[in-house]
Amino acid sequence: MNRDFLKEILIDQKEMYLSNPGILRAYELEENVNYCFVGIRRTGKSYMLYQQIKKLQESGVSLNEILYVNFEDERLLETETADLNTMLEIGLEMAGKDKKPYIFLDEIHNVAGWEKFVRRLADMKYRVNITGSNSKMLSREIASTLGGRFMVVQIFPYSFSEYLRALGKENDYTRAMSTSDKAEVFKIYEQYVKYGAFPELTEIRNKREYLGSIYQTIYVGDIITRNSISNDFALRLILKKVAESVMNALSFSRLTNILKSAGSAIGKQTVINYIGYVTDAYLLFAIQNYAAKLVEKETAPKYYFMDTGLLGLLTINSETAQLENLVAVELIRRYGTENVYYFESNVEIDFYVPEQNLAIQVCYNALDDLDTKERELNAFAKLRKFIPEAQCLILSNSEEAELDYNGISVSVLPMWKWLLA
Repeated sequence: MNRDFLKEILIDQKEMYLSNPGILRAYELEENVNYCFVGIRRTGKSYMLYQQIKKLQESGVSLNEILYVNFEDERLLETETADLNTMLEIGLEMAGKDKKPYIFLDEIHNVAGWEKFVRRLADMKYRVNITGSNSKMLSREIASTLGGRFMVVQIFPYSFSEYLRALGKENDYTRAMSTSDKAEVFKIYEQYVKYGAFPELTEIRNKREYLGSIYQTIYVGDIITRNSISNDFALRLILKKVAESVMNALSFSRLTNILKSAGSAIGKQTVINYIGYVTDAYLLFAIQNYAAKLVEKETAPKYYFMDTGLLGLLTINSETAQLENLVAVELIRRYGTENVYYFESNVEIDFYVPEQNLAIQVCYNALDDLDTKERELNAFAKLRKFIPEAQCLILSNSEEAELDYNGISVSVLPMWKWLLA
């Protein structure tokens, strides 16, 4: 690729981080650490780079010492590894004599062989930050190549507190509130659950259309095109069925049988591959049954969408499913996917977090219906036979109470208050 053309692109791209407003994301980053930011598209990974660039500027670092490259730029679609070295040469030239530029590579996974280039930069003691929208960036092979030189941080859509700040709502909603404050935060919370929390969504009126465009970009670009999928009918059926089954475990065998009955007979291994492609793109994530044996853990998880708005696109009357999906996202944000489970062994518990010894049931209205209340409380009583000291929490849409059930303390919290805890 022509050197002068590359330099022109790099200069053009400075506008991206100079003009981006955004809010300070709630991620604690250390100085002098190389970061790899991963996550679903449009979730704010690029802004994590902008945020660090602005911090460097505030500390007195010149813009000439910053090399930022966005590989989503259509002019860079044919980038090869040799071009990466040319970009580094341009960065050194712009930084000036005896200075190493700070390097920010956005969506670098679009370039074949990127990992060896990035490893070399780290070995040469450059300060490097990269982003990617494909979880293969975390594969064993790439992790081995990078050799522990990067700290991996998964970026999620806005937390509820970030969402409020993005809307300019700076009130402390965790304190005692007036009736008007409660009405305000609850109205915002309902939008948060229904349409999700992609950062740009806060400034867009036609939220559903925007969500549709994100979904299509992920579906077509990150899943179908990247993995050369020819049977997109089967893939659409899989995603539809996963959306309809968000609150239940779903095995590969069952998905295979569903596709067969719908006239799309593909093998079980193909189903496994397709699910892998979808999770690679961060559209879905899975949590396992804490009480299950190893094989069942791997083959019969619960699947959730990385954003409740995307789930809403694929289902109707999805309020309860979106509520549970939101809890799943918030739990993996707080504790990591590997530390969050569901529990099923003669009792069904929506979520269990071992390191917190925390059991959670999600119920849209837990107290209004006596049968529903009894069912949820009885589930905790059964769980206590397996995990005697489990803390018991019911998350509802709007209810709050402290209950005692046969000597078991159960807290009932409205979702919005738990999200802000």
